Amino acid sequence: MSVLIAAFVLGVVCGLRSMVGLAAASWAARGQQVPLEGTWLAFLGFRFTPYITSLFAVGEIVNDKLPKTPSRLVPPQFAGRVVMGALTGSAIGLSQQHFVIGALSGIIGSVVGTLGGSKARAFAAKLFGRDLPAALLEDVIAIVLAVAVIVTLG
Repeated sequence: MSVLIAAFVLGVVCGLRSMVGLAAASWAARGQQVPLEGTWLAFLGFRFTPYITSLFAVGEIVNDKLPKTPSRLVPPQFAGRVVMGALTGSAIGLSQQHFVIGALSGIIGSVVGTLGGSKARAFAAKLFGRDLPAALLEDVIAIVLAVAVIVTLG
């Protein structure tokens, strides 16, 4: 899978669930599918980093279902997703010496994932008659996309 596509898809994942993309990149770095030794993102491949990022991802997935969780479209949440997309895309890009392409692809993917995910979830919630099934479907899509990218990188 090309750096451009992998970074874009993980950026989309960050737009859906910001920490899931970073957790996937961390697991890939730990498993050497994304070699980051000697880079400023080498910490993603450290022994405990994948577990920590995965814990944050699970926390985000749970928090997303709470009624007081703000929309992903408000500036702080939107910006956070873009930053995570940039970081995740950077990791993918750095592993292939294409930092800028990876970062930009991650950013674009996160914007697409944030905006598209919001619209898709609203549509699915309307079909289901409530939000929870749509949110759970979005979780599954984010996780499946992240795993698919990491598996194809290996």
